[in-house]
Amino acid sequence: MQYNYKYRLDPSKALTETLLHHVDTCRQLYNHVLHLLNKTDDNPARYEIQGRLPDLKTWWSDLGDVHSKVLQMVVKRIYDNLSTLKAQKENGRAVGMLKWKPPREYRSLTYNQSGFKLKNTSGRPVLWLSKIGEIPIHLHRDIPENATIKQVTVKQEPTGEWFATFGIDVDEATPEKPETPERVVGIDVGILKYAHDTDGYAIESPDFSDERERLERAQRNLSRKEHGSANWEKQRRVVAERHADLKRKRRDFLHKLSNYYATEYDLVAVEDLDAKGLVELPGNSRNRAGSAWGTFLRMLEYKCDREGTHFMAVDPKDTTKECAACGVKTDKPLWVREHSCPACGFEADRDANAAWNILSRGLEDVGVGYSESTPVETALPVDTLVSAKRVVETGSPILKERTASAVSE
Repeated sequence: MQYNYKYRLDPSKALTETLLHHVDTCRQLYNHVLHLLNKTDDNPARYEIQGRLPDLKTWWSDLGDVHSKVLQMVVKRIYDNLSTLKAQKENGRAVGMLKWKPPREYRSLTYNQSGFKLKNTSGRPVLWLSKIGEIPIHLHRDIPENATIKQVTVKQEPTGEWFATFGIDVDEATPEKPETPERVVGIDVGILKYAHDTDGYAIESPDFSDERERLERAQRNLSRKEHGSANWEKQRRVVAERHADLKRKRRDFLHKLSNYYATEYDLVAVEDLDAKGLVELPGNSRNRAGSAWGTFLRMLEYKCDREGTHFMAVDPKDTTKECAACGVKTDKPLWVREHSCPACGFEADRDANAAWNILSRGLEDVGVGYSESTPVETALPVDTLVSAKRVVETGSPILKERTASAVSE
């Protein structure tokens, strides 16, 4: 199984200058290769371009300062970007051409297979990088003993901090998913309540209003500075730190919530949302973007694979309109928060009804039990009012349980 482990680096001033030189050399190589590809009609293979690197070093002396594997990964990065553009074009998106990278948009370099090593120097962990040296690293958690480090990506964040992301391969088999899941749950995500599940729990959306206010205040101060001045650069760092603080707190919440569902259940059913498309819709786009539904679903998916839990992403169409008891569709505006079926009289919280429909579709997709149209026909009496039996606030122990094995991206 493959994971990413991220650690903070603490390079000295001299090492920082060396890292910046290597990153900028990689950026210039990226632009050079992109120029070569744009002026040729035929599309040479990636390995053909990589084979030209030794000859390129004869007149470009700066390339000799950078490890050969790092240079090869620069070429791979271009071809990966081209593949992404091709896939988007095939999906009907209007795409252009790759652009040259300015310094602010190229901040990382990657060592693949060789050129790096974790060492212990005088009782202090360091990351040794070929042609750079030993960089102190904060190993806030151990890398598993049965893991093999495949590659290391070193990146400078807009805050000025440096991080190393290890791509590791753990020598262990993926747990088998149960043929007949016993503990199953359907999850409906939203804005007023971040998640509402079929066990009757409603997870409150985290309140980041204070963090957003500090960020907006820092952005206003930045707008008053002369662009490019020393004070502007100092305030730009403050804005970057506010962004990073908000991002860390949001990802911490998402990691804990996704880890809870992945470890507590045998099957998790969610909506297959087009998160990017939802953000592009007019109205309330800021709250949709801040909810980070796409990130939550990606976290939940890989953690379910890690834990041997079925992850079912179902068609979200009409999950709110359909009655979970009889299947009759009832249109309701967004401000109506209760579901009341005119056909069978089934009443429930709007999001609880959607969660049951999501679970029903997930069970049908995995082919487990319930030959009837919905699983709640036998699970819930018609005259039962279904709502959240417990509203879980951010920071509650339910989100802190069993999070020790959560893997940050």
